[in-house]
Amino acid sequence: MGYKTFEECVSDLERNGHLIRIKEEVDPYLEMAAIHLRVYENQGPALYFENIKNSKFPAVSNLFGTLDRSRFIFRDTLDHVKRLVELRSNPLKGLKSPIKSVKSLGVGFGALPLKSRSNPPIMFGRARIDELPQIVNWPDDGGAFITMPQVYTEDIEKPGPMKANMGMYRIQLSGNDYQFNREVGLHYQLHRGIGIHQTKANQLGKPLKVSIFVGGPPAHPLAAVMPLPEGLPELAFAGALGNRRFRYFYDKEGFCISADADFVITGTVYPNENKPEGPFGDHLGYYSLVHPFPVMKVHNVYHKKNAIWSFTVVGRPPQEDTSFGALIHDITGSAIPQEIDGLHAVHAVDAAGVHPLLFAIGSERYTPYLKDKIPQETLTIANQILGKNQLSLAKFLFISSHDDNPHLDIHDIPAFLTHILERIDPTRDLHFQTKTTIDTLDYTGEGLNSGSKVVIAGVGDKKRDLVTEYPSTFPSVRDFSHFKLVLPGVVAVESPRFDGYSEEQARLKAYTTILEENIDLLKGVGLIVLCDDADFVAANINNFVWTTFTRSNPSHDIYGVGSFTEYKHWGCRGPIIIDARKKPHHAPELIKDPKVEARVDQLGSKAGSLYGII
Repeated sequence: MGYKTFEECVSDLERNGHLIRIKEEVDPYLEMAAIHLRVYENQGPALYFENIKNSKFPAVSNLFGTLDRSRFIFRDTLDHVKRLVELRSNPLKGLKSPIKSVKSLGVGFGALPLKSRSNPPIMFGRARIDELPQIVNWPDDGGAFITMPQVYTEDIEKPGPMKANMGMYRIQLSGNDYQFNREVGLHYQLHRGIGIHQTKANQLGKPLKVSIFVGGPPAHPLAAVMPLPEGLPELAFAGALGNRRFRYFYDKEGFCISADADFVITGTVYPNENKPEGPFGDHLGYYSLVHPFPVMKVHNVYHKKNAIWSFTVVGRPPQEDTSFGALIHDITGSAIPQEIDGLHAVHAVDAAGVHPLLFAIGSERYTPYLKDKIPQETLTIANQILGKNQLSLAKFLFISSHDDNPHLDIHDIPAFLTHILERIDPTRDLHFQTKTTIDTLDYTGEGLNSGSKVVIAGVGDKKRDLVTEYPSTFPSVRDFSHFKLVLPGVVAVESPRFDGYSEEQARLKAYTTILEENIDLLKGVGLIVLCDDADFVAANINNFVWTTFTRSNPSHDIYGVGSFTEYKHWGCRGPIIIDARKKPHHAPELIKDPKVEARVDQLGSKAGSLYGII
């Protein structure tokens, strides 16, 4: 449906039972976030906060909290946009259904940004930063943040909306050393389009103009997070998805303004001017810590009449950004496999924080004349995956061959890992990249943006039957005596507190030596996970993947029973071991405030706005 405004979308959702209003006064410090988290956990509706302490503006969250609600919002355009993405990746597909393709192309041609010439609603009023909802999500956050922004920048050498970038990068409104109302923090990670724009501006010694849009039609924030094909501008995609051209104009200072946004903050980023940003509770389930990031000098804060603030809350997945990801996959699911020859499917595992863990299914066609299959083409495909935009931030990539099981579901975590562990040859099938880039938010490596990767390929016939019951024969060793079966062939072993890598080498060498002496008892075990709490890890699949892959750095934390290094290749003759204990250099995990949770409980009482929802 072509919503002209955020307010239209909110009203439509409310009429159709997808949104409720919270009438009680709520505190933007922790309480709004806690309400959002509780409602999302219960797969509840979008939330309209009518009465926010110390702010004259209302706010909405959980807009994209379920895939069904997102599909409802874009019910009139979703199929056409999915086809546009398919045609962009595979133009020949249009020949199979020419009538459908022409209709979809019509949507695309009508999506080009439109320069607004009338009196735009966004120029209704101006505000200060401190008049906006000062939402703080987690107890140790460094200040208030914008969590649903559309950050717009232009190529300083090729200005204009068709070469612009609109991305969703978090914005710190207060705290640290920022001059309140005059400066905000601009945090962006690797592989972001804004980085290219800032680099060009820096090289020319010129400030970069930045416009931050908040609210507006729901197609706008979704466009800001879409991994779009090269040459497809976010503003055009927003127009196609929203069935309404993105309307823009330039203010007197030369900043691009979204005419349909609810709020627009304009400002400049000067070369080499950074300030400490963070900490911030992020989507891996930990805090991203304080680091220098660009500081933006605020020029103006515009808002429309009856403006509505838009926000979300991130934390250990699943969260609203999980549902965002499901919608993105719904739209672009076929695009990436078409860009990599031989790739059938790729899946960033949300429960593991997205970037730490990838599953992939590829072809294995290099030597069909040989009886024994070994990873060959799958390794070529793996290299391409790890060179592809944000997929390159992954740490662990498990890849299988499509021919081994054409019905294998890449989204079925237990089935996929079982398939891999039944087939890998650990003497041959682990391939490392060390001292390379990983996700900015991941603190398991050797420094910011720095860590390692491993490709684990499982190809060919089954090589082992994995244990499916509690492994009573599993060797019990002092300090490593409590263990749990997590999945077939996967054992979580509760281990002593991690003291440091130099101290742990001797301890783990002694442990793996004992396991090697009992290697015949481990034939049905493919993976051992060392952890702080085996019961927690084994409780459910989400706990297992979150702990294992957010608390380990492949180069430092993968060990093996009967390990060896031969001509720079590392392998092992027995089970692989991943050390997923908390390390001193890791970021702290996110913990809720009990007092705030008690206040949220009251909203769920009979007299509260959330009665029957939480």
